[in-house]
Amino acid sequence: MRGIDWAVLIASLVAIIGYGLYRSRGSKTVASYLLAGRTMRWWVIGLSIMATQASAITFIGTTGQGYVDGLRFVQFYFGLPIAMVIISAIAVPLFFRSGVYTAYEYLESRFDAKTRTLASLIFLVQRGLGVGLALYAPAVVLSVIMGWPEPLTITTMGGLVVAYTVIGGIKAVMWTDAQQMMVMFAGILAAFLAAVWGLPSDVSFLDAIHLAGISGKMRAVDLSFDWQNRYNLWSGLIGGSFLALSYFGTDQSQVQRYLTGKSIRHMRISLLFNAVVKVPLQFMILLTGALVFAFFVFVEPPMLFNTVERTRMEGRLDPTYEAVQTRYHAAWSTRSEAAQKLSHERDAGLDNAFVAANSELGAIRQEAIALVEQSNHGATYNDTNYIFLNFVISHLPAGLVGLIMAAVFAAAMSSISAELNSLATVTVIDHYRRYLARGRSDMHYARAARISTAFWGVYATVFASFGGQLGSLIEAVNMVGSLFYGSMLGAFVLAFSRWRVNGNGAFAGMLAGLGAVALTARLTDVSYLWYNLVGCLVTVAVGLIIGRGGAKAAPAA
Repeated sequence: MRGIDWAVLIASLVAIIGYGLYRSRGSKTVASYLLAGRTMRWWVIGLSIMATQASAITFIGTTGQGYVDGLRFVQFYFGLPIAMVIISAIAVPLFFRSGVYTAYEYLESRFDAKTRTLASLIFLVQRGLGVGLALYAPAVVLSVIMGWPEPLTITTMGGLVVAYTVIGGIKAVMWTDAQQMMVMFAGILAAFLAAVWGLPSDVSFLDAIHLAGISGKMRAVDLSFDWQNRYNLWSGLIGGSFLALSYFGTDQSQVQRYLTGKSIRHMRISLLFNAVVKVPLQFMILLTGALVFAFFVFVEPPMLFNTVERTRMEGRLDPTYEAVQTRYHAAWSTRSEAAQKLSHERDAGLDNAFVAANSELGAIRQEAIALVEQSNHGATYNDTNYIFLNFVISHLPAGLVGLIMAAVFAAAMSSISAELNSLATVTVIDHYRRYLARGRSDMHYARAARISTAFWGVYATVFASFGGQLGSLIEAVNMVGSLFYGSMLGAFVLAFSRWRVNGNGAFAGMLAGLGAVALTARLTDVSYLWYNLVGCLVTVAVGLIIGRGGAKAAPAA
């Protein structure tokens, strides 16, 4: 990056963090440190919820997903508006009136302590893994930009986020999130426009869309029903709805955002805001990835997007690799020439020629990847997460690179800080205060929350070192969550329902749901989005069978 890029990046980070800390003044009690005194307005909550979910994975993973696989990943979010309406109608008033700090406190009031403890432990495990992935993503950015080793970049980013999260609590997190989300909107728009403006002067936006379309990148909706297909209309609407219900209705990192609301109205509007904005935002990000594909049709992309691996392979002076690279250059030239003809004349024969050339280029790149894996003793190589970064760093003008890097870092910090804060909240409220240190002062628990935040920051840093082995980050983070979310959702369905189910039923149901998902993942090829449905249904069914009778029903919403 050039000097102006560093100036934009550093100025953005300093301004965002400084503003968040300024707004967090007075967060000394447990209520203010963990729930902002329940004073937040809907737009701050809404932006914080969106920023928490739209991590650096969104920029790095989703744009790469759009480049490789096109728009069909947007179907993953089709169930989100449905989930937001249901949560707003049912969960929000019950959570608000119960006065809980964590979602899992509600399970104890409805069932018993062991159900609360199991649910909170599940959250700590799966969200601890998720925050590690969120921390790994910006490490990829710095390692590509600066040539730093990933462990150093992971430690640097982790230390920065932990510092302001520990100091300011949830007020610092949420006000920082709101500013970071605005930077993210600007970064997404800048990347989109840069991909369009980078096209040759005789290639229009519609030409780029056509090239992406005949390459299979523009198919946003797949009507076919296939259990093994990760992204189609049905997996998105059904599996995606259950995942979104689980994430926004039971995951403390999201529930804690709207628990800070000053009223039920503010809590509901914040969720409905996300219901309206989230799908178009994800579509825009995926479309940016598809346009980056079109850009690289006319500007030769590297055969390997990971610069470290590319440099290593070129330094080996392997004749086989050099021969593949020569063929790659020739195949790209053929594809580019076919695309140039298409930009002047639309013809089915020219379409077929371009598709054939694109397939040939892809096949040659797979040969190169196989050589990388062979040289690494079979270790899997996946450079999806490097595609967008390569485009930004190598082809965008000075200043714009800094803005997009600021957006990436803003996304990373918002997600990591929110997750660290929620992990600390569950640790202190559901475990430390409940079992280890009852009846201590408010100041004592606030201090314990700060220590817990630091602990989870260290935990995330350690797990992040394995992020490079998990392929596409945007898929990895959702796959991790889907292993656990279904059974969590099932427990809250039982809790929110009017069915008279006792704690033994809910507890057994959650264990059964976790087991069912584990068996489904191990023994079948069913897409991970369906894990949420499996876990929820098994939890509810077992809970109803074992726990009927002798329990109080949930209060009316």
